[in-house]
Amino acid sequence: MNCKEALPLIHEYLDGDLHGLEARQLKEHLISCKACHTLFKELEKTDAIVRMLSPISVPNTLTAQIMSGLPPIKKRSSWMYWIRKHPGISVAVVFATVMFGSFMSMWNDDKNLMVKGNDLQDVVIQGDTVTVPEGHTVKGDLVVQRGTLKVEGDVTGNLIVIDGTLNLASTAHISGQVTQVDEALGWIWYKLNEFVGMFSN
Repeated sequence: MNCKEALPLIHEYLDGDLHGLEARQLKEHLISCKACHTLFKELEKTDAIVRMLSPISVPNTLTAQIMSGLPPIKKRSSWMYWIRKHPGISVAVVFATVMFGSFMSMWNDDKNLMVKGNDLQDVVIQGDTVTVPEGHTVKGDLVVQRGTLKVEGDVTGNLIVIDGTLNLASTAHISGQVTQVDEALGWIWYKLNEFVGMFSN
């Protein structure tokens, strides 16, 4: 052991933290090195003086008073911890809740007839009734919301009726699927599929 290695061990020994093999090696070094032995004795005297000059101890009542004056430690709720630990899922849940709320609001507020399709020139609209007359063809999808749809002719795409009624005549021919959405949750599912479909096309 050299002097450089011995110095931190001297401090540990004086603090009472040095034991075993390192304590024995330090004692051997102090016996063989006069400079380190002198330094050790000086530090030992200084340590004894500091201990002698600081007999002031803080009474336990003062400590208790200080601790009682501090604000209480706030308990973290487990759900707040979970939110901080999983921010992505938390954002997704908030987004889904907002989307659900806005879709429900749209479902309740919108009472007007809506007709949507690529080819509406053969469609007849009277009041809240939408008719595809016999002998006429609507090319592509036809969506009717909040109305009555009467199909007597042909539709070459899908037929979707949202919050309304559908009457198919015996002369009607639909090439695609016929979907009726009568409940708010079904409508939300339809809107989400439509939303996703916009990005996939």
